Amino acid sequence: MKLVILDRDGVVNHDSESFIKSPEEWRPIAGSLEAIARLNQAGYHVVLATNQSGVGRGLFEVSTLNAIHDKMHRALAQIGGRIDAIFFCPHAQDANCECRKPKPGLLREIAHRFNVDLKGVPNVGDSLRDLQAATAVESSPILVLTGKGSQTERNGGLPDGTQVFADLADAVRFIVR
Repeated sequence: MKLVILDRDGVVNHDSESFIKSPEEWRPIAGSLEAIARLNQAGYHVVLATNQSGVGRGLFEVSTLNAIHDKMHRALAQIGGRIDAIFFCPHAQDANCECRKPKPGLLREIAHRFNVDLKGVPNVGDSLRDLQAATAVESSPILVLTGKGSQTERNGGLPDGTQVFADLADAVRFIVR
């Protein structure tokens, strides 16, 4: 199975320091939805792995998160794209759970549910924790410079083998080449 794992905020949609708390606040990054559709057309399954601590902090309910994701699914469907599954960690950072990136729990759950080895699977994020989680399961870390990506690159300390691209569309051109 051809699989790509994406972080959500800062990769697919614009991020916010105060969290994306409603469907109205969810805005796709230019070219990101078309990039996902291109992955689909090339035979890839696309899965999101996203920390959503706003749920654990009480900033929004899971039903609101579902409404945000519904908006994303509808926008993708309009251009012939789809996300096959969404895995999210609802916990605040102080919960010390196994599913919050940089820990690899979400990614291990993806491997289990899809019955795949994640070694070499492209894993796209905009933060060091995304890349660290990817490395923990031997998937291929890809940093995009959207969202927090430019700051992540400036801070350094990227895992060995991290590929860096301007945005998701640029990364997808590399993945499907």
